[in-house]
Amino acid sequence: MLKLQGEHIYLRAIEPKDLDFLYELENNPSVWEISGTITPYSKHVLKSYLDNAHRDVYEVKQLRLCICDDGGTMGLIDLFDFDPKNSRAGIGVVIIDKKNRNKGVGAEVISLVCNYAFESLNLRQLYANVIEDNAGSLHLFKKLGFIEVGVKKDWIYSEGKYKNEILLQKINKK
Repeated sequence: MLKLQGEHIYLRAIEPKDLDFLYELENNPSVWEISGTITPYSKHVLKSYLDNAHRDVYEVKQLRLCICDDGGTMGLIDLFDFDPKNSRAGIGVVIIDKKNRNKGVGAEVISLVCNYAFESLNLRQLYANVIEDNAGSLHLFKKLGFIEVGVKKDWIYSEGKYKNEILLQKINKK
């Protein structure tokens, strides 16, 4: 089992025991804006997803890890659109309970995954897509060395209006 250890949290592979957590997260309308979800997921569909979660990142082009501390699972971090030919992937993070935000967890998680992506997967670059009104995430990614490289105009339709999405990129210079 993949387990990446930080100072306050650890990351581990998603497991069948995470069904209830995944059900809560995927059916939480407050995260639909960033996930692109427009309808709820059934436990049956999510169980099928979990049954296939063991597949290799090179095969499915995605790696989803649970963000955990001694109190349990608090969120997910994904590497998505994994492209080994061009040595890049997208990165996205969600911490479900607002009480766990703005406490350094996001920075620790993203740093762990950046190191893993650059050192173990030999990626050259990571990118993140952040909605323009998500000041906290924009600040976090920029603090960790991601640079704003573009704006996708009217990219996300949410709450009756179109929103811009900011494209951030971090290139491993090694």
